[in-house]
Order: sequence, then C-alpha cells, then structure tokens
Amino acid sequence: MGIINQPHDKFFKEMFGNVDLAKDFMTNYLPQEVLNVVDVETISPQNVSYIEGNLKESFSDLLFKANINKSEGYIYFLFEHKSYPSKKVALQLLSYMVRIWEDKTLKHKKDKLPIIIPMTVYHGKKGWNIGTNLSDLMQGYDELPQDVKKYIPDYKYLIYDISSYTDEEIKGNIQLKIVIKILKNIFSSDEEFFKIFKEAVEVLDKLEKQEKGIEYFKTFIYYVLSTRNEVSLKDIYDLVKEVSVERSEDIMTIADKLRKEGMEKGIEKGIEKGIEKGKLEGKMEEKIEVARNLLSIGVEIDKIMKATGLSEEDIKKLLS
Repeated sequence: MGIINQPHDKFFKEMFGNVDLAKDFMTNYLPQEVLNVVDVETISPQNVSYIEGNLKESFSDLLFKANINKSEGYIYFLFEHKSYPSKKVALQLLSYMVRIWEDKTLKHKKDKLPIIIPMTVYHGKKGWNIGTNLSDLMQGYDELPQDVKKYIPDYKYLIYDISSYTDEEIKGNIQLKIVIKILKNIFSSDEEFFKIFKEAVEVLDKLEKQEKGIEYFKTFIYYVLSTRNEVSLKDIYDLVKEVSVERSEDIMTIADKLRKEGMEKGIEKGIEKGIEKGKLEGKMEEKIEVARNLLSIGVEIDKIMKATGLSEEDIKKLLS
C-alpha cells in the first residue's frame, strides 16, 4: 500500500531511537566484554545520520553517545533492511566511523578520537553469511605474515541477524521482544505473520494506557501497512477488533488521518503534476487493486475515479 516512504527506516528509528528500548537491547545483546566497559545508563541518542543518497532505501542508522571505559564514546547502529546481506558492510561502516571521528575531532577541535563500537542489525530473508572483519574484504590478507598484518587496518563489527533468531534467542522486555519479532517476521508467510501481529497487538494494547504506547501502536500499524502490500486496513481492523474494541477504534482514527493528511493530498498532487498518468494507463487488475486499497481507508469515490480512471460503476461493484 505504500502508506509511508522508507517504512523500515521510520520503524527502526522510532523504536530503537527510544532510549529505554535501546538500553534494553544493549543490555541483552551486547557481548559481556563490551558491557563491562559501556555504561549503558549514560547512552543518549544523537540527532544525526551518515547515510546518503540511494543507500537510504536499504539502510538506516542511529548514533548513541555513551561513557565507554570512563571516556566519551559512541555506539553506532547500522540497520540493513534489504532481503540479502551487503558484502561490503565492513567498509561502509568504516566510512561512517571516519565521518563520526571527523565530526567529533575536527569540528569540536579535539585531539583524541572517541571509541566507536559498530554494530549491524539485519532482518533479510537470506541469512547473514559474510565475514564481520574488514580484513575479510582484503585480497590475500590471510596469506600475509603476522608481522606484516600489524600494518594493515582491521576491525570487527557486531552483527545481529534477527531473521535467524529462535524464540529462545529473543531477549529483553516484552516491548523489545515484540519489536524484534515484528522485524523478524515482516517478510514471513501470512499465517506466521498474523500470529505475531496478534501477539503484538495484545502487548501494545496494555501499553496504550500511556500516551507513548498510543504512538507505538500507530507506528506499528503504519509499518505493517507499508511493508505488507497484500494486507488491507480492513484485515488489520478485523484482527485488532478480536483483541480490543478500543484499539480497533484507533484503526479508524488512523484511516481518517491517512485519508485526510496523506492519500487525498497525494492523489490530488499526483493528478495536478501528471504523476498518476502511468497508473491511468496501467492494467485493469492494477487499477482495481489501487481502488480497493483506497476504498479500504475511506477515500471518496470521485477521488478514486481520478486516481485510477475507473468508472463510478466499476468502483461501486467493489463495494458489493
């Protein structure tokens, strides 16, 4: 349905950008030797991103400042949301770390480089099967004498392949577990996904008593609508209603917001600029699918007619 642009990015940043959830993740997933030197209670998110251009379609990032071994340091999250792992992530991470060092030394006139702990979070369909050292990318590195290797820059990054986690390996408080399960199963079959979806709604319903819980719920629904193209708002409404009538009312609020703030404006703007021309010339099945999606979130028939080129009679048939 494409409710929001870059849905993985938005979901990842809104969830892991929450300090409490980030602390919970680090406490449960960082290796013990790293936890021994990182004061998790001091972490604070930095409002900055180092990903540029078309890479934003496949990657998101978060930077946290923290006391590491009693000095100012940083923890850098790179989130890869492609269906397969990138072979040169170690090089990509290094380039971002260099930029962080430049920001923290050149711009702030500091002599010493801060410690940066790099990590990658991944949830693609294909398991992570590439090396986690920079030297894994270097031709002939393994054959070099040990006394030569000391002159070659190298480092290792942490990898969290969420797609491969078993239920027993998913740790943390209930909110973190739900976030990880949703990321793990967002590309799964309908049966498996809706099982996790219902579990998530039950958990989020309990959080709804807090204002923050309501925002989580909305972000969660937008994410599902934007990444599961076969799922309609009605599908979600019916399932949520099984768990909580009150939460199903929130779905209607979301639908109204999409209609008023998103879909109507998008359609009207598209028509004005001629962006919808391709759709108007598309196959009948595609027009009908677009019309169904717009009907499911309450867009008026005249707007749907303009967006798809279907007749009023054709659209009304979809309501029967």
